[in-house]
Formats: sequence, C-alpha cells, structure tokens
Amino acid sequence: MSGSETPLEGPDLSKGVPFADLADGAMLLGHAAGEAVLLARRGEAVFATGAVCTHYGGPLNEGLLVGETVRCPWHHACFSLRTGAPLRPPALDPVDCFVVERVGETVFVREKREIAARPKLAARDLPESVVIVGGGAAGNAAAEMLRREGFGGRVLMLSADVTRPVDRPNLSKGFLSGAADAASNPLRPAAFYAEHAIELRLDSPVKAIDVAGRAVEMEDGTRHPYGALLLATGATPIRLDLPGADLPHVHYLRSQIDGEALVGAAKAAKRAVVIGASFIGLEVAASLRARGVAVDVVAPEAVPMEKVLGREVGTFIQALHEKHGVTFHLETIAVAIDADRVTLKSGETLEADMVVIGVGVRPAIDLAKDAGLAIDRGVTVDEFLQTSAPGIWAAGDIARWPDPLSVQAIRVEHWVVAERLGQAAARNILGARDRFEAVPFFWTEQYDLAIAYIGHAETFDEVRIDGALEADATVSYSLGGKRLAVAEFHRDLAGLKAERAFEEIMGAP
Repeated sequence: MSGSETPLEGPDLSKGVPFADLADGAMLLGHAAGEAVLLARRGEAVFATGAVCTHYGGPLNEGLLVGETVRCPWHHACFSLRTGAPLRPPALDPVDCFVVERVGETVFVREKREIAARPKLAARDLPESVVIVGGGAAGNAAAEMLRREGFGGRVLMLSADVTRPVDRPNLSKGFLSGAADAASNPLRPAAFYAEHAIELRLDSPVKAIDVAGRAVEMEDGTRHPYGALLLATGATPIRLDLPGADLPHVHYLRSQIDGEALVGAAKAAKRAVVIGASFIGLEVAASLRARGVAVDVVAPEAVPMEKVLGREVGTFIQALHEKHGVTFHLETIAVAIDADRVTLKSGETLEADMVVIGVGVRPAIDLAKDAGLAIDRGVTVDEFLQTSAPGIWAAGDIARWPDPLSVQAIRVEHWVVAERLGQAAARNILGARDRFEAVPFFWTEQYDLAIAYIGHAETFDEVRIDGALEADATVSYSLGGKRLAVAEFHRDLAGLKAERAFEEIMGAP
C-alpha cells in the first residue's frame, strides 16, 4: 500500500507546524504533496518519512521510535528515519524520505529526498561469489542484503522450489481465505532478480556439498564453486504414513504450488478435515471457514496450542474456532483416509471433500549432515551464524544459534526470524561480524484474532495473563522466574515495547 492510497490525516506539513508542538521522541502524522507523512523528532533533529509500512501497510505513527528508527506496530519491521532504509524484515522496501526545513520555530516538509546509492564494497577479504542454497525467506533476504550492502560478486540462489520466493505466511492467511489474490504471493517480480544480478535458479535441488573443494554439486552432476556458501534449505512438512495419505484430495501447505492447489480444492469443497492443531492447521481452518467450508480438526493433544501458548490460551482459541463452526476431535488421531472420509482411531468417521495435514515440519538438514557439518536438531551455528565448516553459514529454519536472552541454543521456525537470520548471515559473509541478537517474533491471524508472539519459550512453568483474551491482553511466559516470551492480543504497541525490553536485557543499544 502506498501513501497515496491512505486517507490523509493530520496537518498539511508543507504549510509548517510549530517546532515546540513536536516533543522530543514524539511522532506526528500529517501529509505533504498528497502523501501521508510521518514527522518524528529526536533531540533537535526532525525527520520526515512515509507513514505507511512497506510490508502490509501498517501505520508507522502507531509504532515505536527507537533511536533514529521507527518500528511498525503490525509485524515489527524497522526503518531508518534518516534514510528510510528497511533495517529489519519483514519489510524489504524503504519508505520515502522528505526534506525537512526549519525556519525559525516552524518546521516545514518539502520535496522527497533522493537517497544516495550505497557504494560498492572494497574487494579486500570479500568472497568472489556467494552461493545460496534455498529460495525461501532466509535465502531471498540474504541475496537482497548482499546487493544492498554493495557486494559486486556473483550471487547464485539455488532453489528446489518451482516458483519464485513467496510470502509464505500469506498462503495460509489472506490467500487461502480469499482476502488476497495470487499476485500478492511472490516477494519480488521476476525482473527484480535480473535487475540486481541475482541468479535465481528454480527447480534446482542441490545434491551434495564438497566442503574441501568449496563447491556444490547438483543432481545432474553440475558443480558450482563458491567463495562463501549460505545454507537456507528451510523445513519440510511432516508427512503422515497412513492409508490414503497420498490420495489427490489430501494436501500439505508449504509452497506456492501447495497454496494454489489448496485454494482450488477449497472453492469446490463442502467439508474439510484438518489433521493437526498447529498454527498452520488452525490458520487453515479459519481460512476455510471464511470460504464457507465446514471444518473438522483432528489432533492428539487435549488442548490446541497448549505446549506453545498454555492451557488457558489454547482453550480460548479452541472456543473461538468453535464459535465459528469448527468441530474439534481431540486426544485422537486419524488412522485412514478414503476418497470421501477420514477414519479416526476410535472408529468414528468424518466426511471430507478435502483433507489438509498440518502436523509440523522437520528442518531440511540432510545436505548439511552429509557434508559433515555439526548438527544438533538443526545446523549448529555460532553467534555470527557460521557453521562448523569454513566458508559456510546457515540461516532460517535449519539454523540453531546461541540465543542471548534464553542463554541456550535455539532453532525457530518462523518467517520474520528466517528473514532476519538471512540478512545477518549475508552481512557477516561480507565481514561485518555482527552477533545475531534479534528477538524472535511471529504473528498469527485467525478470524478477527491477531496474536503477536515475542521472544522464545521452549518450556515455561508460569503463564501470566494481563487483560481479557477476548478483548486485549498480554500473556507472559516465564521459566524459573525469568520472562522469556510474551503473546500480545490486539496490543500492537505493547508488543513493540516488549521486544525493546528484551533487547535491553541483552544489552542492545
């Protein structure tokens, strides 16, 4: 969404506003030349940028200023106030910057400001080429960051997918529900990769890594040498081994092709069975209900999402789905799938025109394992995202990195985290030596419920709820008295403040 598509609010900043009316650390939403503009003050400096996040159009004026940056309240993208640059995903594009002029005690917003291109990096100590294995969130973000940082060497992205990198969270949310069309899925048009000299090769799975020879080998025997290698192979859906699981009306959801098949099936289906009450399973259930499809959810746990969000929150989410017509079959499993029904362990049968299996994913680590890299329920990396092999980094769903907040190694399977890992790995490949200290973040949308989850609590022994889940609330997850994560229910600004509080605990400036 561009500023021109946003209803203009606030003062006309081109006509000026009193400097005294803008407190230090405050933001003001206004407009200039027909576009929404965010005015922000830091000390004596005043900045003017576009007011709309370039990710999903979030209102930046409702976000949080941190230093000379502004963070989006919806999905925690971060932009430089000085340059407009997107400093943190999920936003990949900058916001506009405007010239600010102070005349006496009045501040005026003038024309848009041209941002100087980043100069090319000096060739010293840089790899001649970077090969990226994987075309998902981490791989795409890394390729873009290499070019943004001025790297002029070869960038080759080898993707096993048959389509360009896509906005995977959209597949189970807006795209499946019908709120967004297929054009919203690709992260970039095909021309983008050519314009930025990113060699994107689709349907190109890598067979092996020659660590000593610093090359990757393809299925057809072709070899690609690398100066630096980034493994961003992601995760693959866990496939159930039960009779009928390979029937054509049984679906998984991971890729653009999966999403298109699921949407096509949903348009004709009357009844669906969703196997698994994970985030992906419940988002699919909500999206199918938006299309009027009757949904049964089958899962072995007693309370959906209890392991991640706690019993009370899980019970609330279950009740929300039931209010929208979803029927749950818990503490049981599916044992067989037929052309028009699913049989449960109890012998009960559920009618189904379509079946969606969402029981989790496994990190795609075979390539790394076969190459002899250190493995610990993922690919082990250090604080700079380097693996145990020289010249090889890992990012995204496969990477297990030392988390300074929980003081343990963690692996996180979420979109924004994967993008941030990819960008950090790219910078470190170019010699930045920046420790990865980003606070994990993800969001889920089910019906009119929006939850932002900040931090990472693999286990917890205390859950504290502040507020009412049905309205707005903060849910804190602690272990041994230490708060490790929070879930914000319709409290966007609180989510940003929680993220910042975690950063300050880790010593971030």
